[in-house]
Amino acid sequence: MNPKVSVITIVYNNVADIERTILSVLGQNYSNIEYIIIDGASTDGTLEVIRRYENRISKLLSEPDKGIYDAMNKGLALATGDYVLFMNSGDEIYNNTTISNIFVEKVMADIYYGETEMYDQHWQSLGRRRHQAPKNFTWKSFKYGMNVCHQAIYIKRSLTEPYDTTYKYSADIDWILKAAKKAKSIQNVNAYVAKYLVGGMSKQKHWESLKERFKILSFYYGWLPNLFNHVVIAFNLFFYYLKNRRTND
Repeated sequence: MNPKVSVITIVYNNVADIERTILSVLGQNYSNIEYIIIDGASTDGTLEVIRRYENRISKLLSEPDKGIYDAMNKGLALATGDYVLFMNSGDEIYNNTTISNIFVEKVMADIYYGETEMYDQHWQSLGRRRHQAPKNFTWKSFKYGMNVCHQAIYIKRSLTEPYDTTYKYSADIDWILKAAKKAKSIQNVNAYVAKYLVGGMSKQKHWESLKERFKILSFYYGWLPNLFNHVVIAFNLFFYYLKNRRTND
């Protein structure tokens, strides 16, 4: 079993972090990777860093875009792999055996997913995400929060649709849920598969992101059940921070 994996990196003016991401992809010991980089016409030296590795990059597109999800759609349109993975600038594939360890089974699942480790701006580990990846993932698993990052999920390209660009901050939730509803088999790899740099656009525009998430989840789960689920989320968040505060005291 050696399916082609299209790894797509979206970047704009991130010269400080892009090389880490590139090396985490190019350093994989898995041979059948199509690496696609979509650059939003960076002006800070990012493109110059990318061009150092151009002979190892399958497809490189550098032009202005209409936002992150427009750029991600450009990457999807160029992808030809059996699976797609978005590993955007600043994030990393967990280690150099991650992809080869995922595709070791003889039967191919529609979706593979794993755990994510968070890192701060100084690239110091913050540990596992508060939303732990579920033991069994379905399209209903996001009702109490997005517990699988897009950096930690490998989806059959045939199941994917373009991102809905009417959403500015949380279209990845909608995108994953659409694919998960179609999937017949979803496999937990029971391992860390991604390193995530905190502080992305959804964090910078936190309130706008939360409103979008509520709208998306209400569409999938119903407005009233979603409201109840968010009350549960609020209680869980309160007790999570209370527990951490006691631990740090």
